[in-house]
Amino acid sequence: MESTSELNLQYPKPISPPPPPISKDIELRRAMEASSKSSLFNLTRDHVLYEDEYLMAVNKPKGVYCEAVLRSAPQIVLDSSSEFHLANRLDRDTSGVMIITKSHKVAAKLVKAFTEHKIRKSYIALCIGSSPNWRKITVSSGHGRSKHGAWRVYAALDVGRVLPGGSFVRDMETTFEVVSVNGVETESCEVENVIVVEGERELSGGGDDVVVVRAFPRSGRTHQIRLHCQYLGIPIRGDVKYHGMYEWRGRTFEGHELHAECLSLDHPVTDDPIVIRAPLPCWATRDESCNG
Repeated sequence: MESTSELNLQYPKPISPPPPPISKDIELRRAMEASSKSSLFNLTRDHVLYEDEYLMAVNKPKGVYCEAVLRSAPQIVLDSSSEFHLANRLDRDTSGVMIITKSHKVAAKLVKAFTEHKIRKSYIALCIGSSPNWRKITVSSGHGRSKHGAWRVYAALDVGRVLPGGSFVRDMETTFEVVSVNGVETESCEVENVIVVEGERELSGGGDDVVVVRAFPRSGRTHQIRLHCQYLGIPIRGDVKYHGMYEWRGRTFEGHELHAECLSLDHPVTDDPIVIRAPLPCWATRDESCNG
């Protein structure tokens, strides 16, 4: 009979590193602060980006849990018969477009559309690292939990392989475009580099450039953009779990700087195309003085 250690050797090896030890305490504190903030949070009409009789799109603030947004939705909708559901979810510290449906039927249609990747999503992130040698790139890799329970990047060839606990490595693909480097906007580029993740990426050490990127996830894996930014050597500022700068240039940054800026979809009832955009947060503009 094979020993436990021999069986463990059969598991695919994660490509990205585990969270740094400091992240545990910081994440716990952030979670407690977000719980307190969420308990007091109430949606207002100012949060609403789009609304009709079937659904409502809102601009979720940073540091608030999705459940708190859903809980307060009935306070600003007159129709008391609505059955509110989350069509999509955002991480605690990710701000931006979130859709709340008003019936079970509409919720099921939208969840199916998200699952089948029929809804186009774009995010914007502020990263710290070495200035990329690309302007547009697609990263294709595996995604899964390591034996310690953390989400990690895996090689594309490992997709389908079993992981500790019985889950499987799933496919993960994101396209990135550089928006600006150190406040200087970059020209758009049609030439797209493609990386199929095979092993650890050779990265230049550190880097202190401010790199703003726009991300288009083609799959919907947990922490997908955060993981792929880490893999590219430009972790998101404040994202301590994925080696992002927590203290930088004499300042401390609470939470990662990732914003769901746009959703493009066919309306689940009328089939009309709709585009929902959320205003950019201060850190996504070139006015560094308002960044927090």
